[in-house]
Amino acid sequence: MSGPNQVIRLMSSDTAEIPVERVVAERSILIKNMLEDIGDSALTDPIPIPNVNEAVLNKVLEWCTHHKGDPPASADDDSDSRKKTTDIDEWDQKFMQVDQEMLFEIILAANYLDIKALLDVGCKTVANMIKGKSPEEIRKTFNIQNDFTPEEEDQIRRENEWAEE
Repeated sequence: MSGPNQVIRLMSSDTAEIPVERVVAERSILIKNMLEDIGDSALTDPIPIPNVNEAVLNKVLEWCTHHKGDPPASADDDSDSRKKTTDIDEWDQKFMQVDQEMLFEIILAANYLDIKALLDVGCKTVANMIKGKSPEEIRKTFNIQNDFTPEEEDQIRRENEWAEE
């Protein structure tokens, strides 16, 4: 019974079964391809999503539900998405207001599930977090240990002076 309102079940890495409309799940190219490969007759069992836990999968599906009516991504979108890294629509900005761990889990899940538009939003969010910050501020934001000696830092700055212009 394939149709726009058909409900399928996904199973997260922590074995939670999540019912979702097929059209929502198919925002993921991975899931769409899996559904095409297995056919409707084999949809009695949940589709395993082994790399994504329940909390992250629910968050990704929330985004997919909001964007289920969006046109599918095309090859032309690559050039459009690079126009301005800071351009994120208001709903997506609010959606991405999560702790850093969840933000990075969403990015990893979007990459694994092949949801390019969500991956772009996640990466733009991170880009906006580091925009205009010094290396020290970026380290503090992401709790990154500086393992360079002052001499190594000076050498890197000298080698990359061209990037400072």
